[in-house]
Amino acid sequence: MGTIVERKRADGTIAYLARVRVKKAGKVIFEEYETFNRRKTAAAWIAKLEKELKAPGGVEAVKAKDRARTLGDAIDLYVQDQGDSIGRTKAQVLRSLKDYAIADMACEEITSSDIYELVKELGADKKPQTVNNYLSHLRAVFAVARPAWGIPLDEGAMKDAVTVSKKMGAVRKSASRDRRPTLDELDRLLTHFEERRRRVPQMLPMTKVVVFALFSTRRLEEITRIQWADLEEQHTRILVRDMKNPGEKIGNHVWCDLPEPALRVIRSMPKAKPEIFPYSTDAIGANFTRACQQLGIEDLHFHDLRHEGVTRLFEMGNSIPHAAAVSGHRSWGSLKRYTHVRGTGDRYEGWSWLERVCGAETKKDPDAEAPGQTATSRGGQGI
Repeated sequence: MGTIVERKRADGTIAYLARVRVKKAGKVIFEEYETFNRRKTAAAWIAKLEKELKAPGGVEAVKAKDRARTLGDAIDLYVQDQGDSIGRTKAQVLRSLKDYAIADMACEEITSSDIYELVKELGADKKPQTVNNYLSHLRAVFAVARPAWGIPLDEGAMKDAVTVSKKMGAVRKSASRDRRPTLDELDRLLTHFEERRRRVPQMLPMTKVVVFALFSTRRLEEITRIQWADLEEQHTRILVRDMKNPGEKIGNHVWCDLPEPALRVIRSMPKAKPEIFPYSTDAIGANFTRACQQLGIEDLHFHDLRHEGVTRLFEMGNSIPHAAAVSGHRSWGSLKRYTHVRGTGDRYEGWSWLERVCGAETKKDPDAEAPGQTATSRGGQGI
């Protein structure tokens, strides 16, 4: 009854059209089809549907179920309701889950074993840490489906599946990264960005972004949201809006202290836009990643600058409360990993790059001369 047709999309990728058709007395009484990114998923969908159709009264039952809300429907509603606040990565993960057979199941029929089957299927080509992230994002859909839209997703089934997945080792939290950039690596990166901006003046000022990230300990998405109106220069602090926090992001605004080097970077920025750093996170991240690749700097992420900044605070002898006032950590327990850091002093004392970044381009910055240019268009410049 089931067939799979391989089709080539306009972008060159392959799609698999799965179709199940039931005939009776030469007449088609049932037909359903779905498109998948993987042949294995298409075959699993066909096998499951054929099994349901062969059961007594199966055709009528499947037709009735098709009128019910599926997990795919719930995912669509969640992504739609969250809008831009959901985050690009989370939205992509949830949409990718619609390629799996569980997305076509009626929400009321999904059990913990179905979710665990999804976990095993994800684990076939993904690390336990990645599977854990997928499951965490899907868990958010289960948490709100019933109270928000009346969709009967069983949150208890999800909790049971998470418990089983952990006990079976199918999911695992990512280990804390301890990667710190060396002064030599930072010098090579900043020299690269400085030379590029000298040749391409309209390129976003990566030297300033990198130095600010390091001394402020701010996450990338936080940097691009900070506005001039959020700065209290006299109190050397900044209001970080929608700070990342488990279970609460939107409306989680936190005042964070600004170390003097970070404040110096802000003072050097033009006030052409409401945002202090009016650039896209994608452009900044892509610039940083490509620069590391070109320079042969291995396993260095932009987020490692935050870790470096927090480590610096402890090396300078700051206590957990003082470090938390800068980093914005709500739980001091998150900073216990730094308590072994010895107060060796500030290795950036007398660092030439701070003066080079903060003392240059304050009057001739091309951003200040192009107030009509959008953050996205500026941020899209390559390295």
